[in-house]
Amino acid sequence: MQTRLISQPTRIEAPGYPPKEILEYIGRVNSGTTEVSVAMMTSPPGWEEPGQTPRFNEYTVVLKGALHVRLRDCEIVVEAGQAIIAVAGEWVQYHTPGGAEYCAVCLPAFSADKVQRDGG
Repeated sequence: MQTRLISQPTRIEAPGYPPKEILEYIGRVNSGTTEVSVAMMTSPPGWEEPGQTPRFNEYTVVLKGALHVRLRDCEIVVEAGQAIIAVAGEWVQYHTPGGAEYCAVCLPAFSADKVQRDGG
């Protein structure tokens, strides 16, 4: 791999409703990177996605609003200025009752075949 500038992100379609915006800067789609992905998310109020049991760790820093993270036995509210680590193999579901902006880093990089969403 060589040092290179990533001049702009790629907008990725996201599951869940209402739709959220994903801007992938580094990852399989925008930079062809499989080791790690870095994306900015803007989730509207009321957004919720299906639960998942990913095969990657996800490191998330909330910039605005609050990200609600459901686990099998609890729910964690991650507010602006806080971060959370979701561990590979653990069931998790994200939602934003009041909306949120956050940065997510996945290691290895996010991919549809590694996210393992509920319902196939």
